[in-house]
Amino acid sequence: MTGAGHNWAGNVRYAARSRHRPSTLDDLRRLVAGADRVRAVGTGHSFNRLGDTTGELISVAGLPPTVALDRDRGTVTVAAGLRYGDVATRLHADGYALANLASLPHISVAGAVATATHGSGVAHGNLATAVAALELVTADGDLLTVDRADPRFAGMVVNLGALGVVTRVTLDVVPTFHIRQYVRLGLPREALGAACAAAYSVSVFTNWRSSRLDQVWLKQRADAPPPPADWLDTVAAEAPCHPVPGMPAEHCTAQLGAPGPWHERLPHFRLGFTPSSGDELQSEWHVPRASAAEALAALDPAAERIAAVLQVCELRTVAADGLWLSPNHERDSLAIHFTWIGDAAAVAPVLAEVEERLTPFAPRPHWGKLFARDPAATYPRYDDFRALLRDLDPVGKFRTDELDRYCPRD
Repeated sequence: MTGAGHNWAGNVRYAARSRHRPSTLDDLRRLVAGADRVRAVGTGHSFNRLGDTTGELISVAGLPPTVALDRDRGTVTVAAGLRYGDVATRLHADGYALANLASLPHISVAGAVATATHGSGVAHGNLATAVAALELVTADGDLLTVDRADPRFAGMVVNLGALGVVTRVTLDVVPTFHIRQYVRLGLPREALGAACAAAYSVSVFTNWRSSRLDQVWLKQRADAPPPPADWLDTVAAEAPCHPVPGMPAEHCTAQLGAPGPWHERLPHFRLGFTPSSGDELQSEWHVPRASAAEALAALDPAAERIAAVLQVCELRTVAADGLWLSPNHERDSLAIHFTWIGDAAAVAPVLAEVEERLTPFAPRPHWGKLFARDPAATYPRYDDFRALLRDLDPVGKFRTDELDRYCPRD
């Protein structure tokens, strides 16, 4: 397959000489072994060039769509190229669930795991924390399986696609459950901490034009009581909402307290709809949750400049974990996510200012979004990850120019 194409947002046109979609594991192994440079691509929802290559770009979406449930172990092993939404519907039919999902059910399992993509909830880690084992094709075409018993495992889950081509992922599962989703309007900013801890999963949206936060999406277990009428000095939305003002709410998951399966409420957007046109840019930084109020206050002097190039800002919480390159490594986090307008020249100086203002809080960027600074100093196990790179890919087959900026060769 020739012509490497571009990412979902259209801001990255892949530099690869060709693109491949192998249908068998053997074909994939031969492709990897015979290539000088190679990278795997998922659904293309990353906004930077970490996943680009001048060699061969490989999609694993053509491999057999495995979804193998192990009830005894409480896990499911899935083909890496499957979308979370497709895995979720099959799991729910069998009486099981994943503990959490991201806002988009359209993203691939391997891509989301490799970049530590996340949902929300003070008790929930990012999606990579549900990984119990990985199978991947390494630089010489060999097949390697690692699980939590392997001392390298914590460094191999959030891998930026730099250690090999992941073919299967084993995830922890829980019994299926139902969620009700409520939207509340006009949250006082000083109530953010209480709001984030008030439901199973919580997302807060702001346009940086008001002293109050515009929307709070409460996703709570169906058997929990609804929020009271005067909940945290907010008012209830009387009709379904979209996070971005003016966008159609029909693209979003059901609200107004209607109960539904976990996979139809935890994401913000329905699997059957395209959530936006893709004409946007995104950035996200994770700061310690204990410093949330101070970090947001540090951005206040830039509020007008942020608002001028912003579609919406989302605030979510993510629990701490032990994964080496997770933005939530060893600290509970507030994720500050910006969906910008699709004008890179206008966004760039504002992005740089946001990053500068967050510097005192050791911000860690989402690996799939736009950022400018080298985040190495904020990761205690960064050098250990670089050692893994040398061990598993000594010739640099999976390296890219962008990766070399953040993980330079010795």
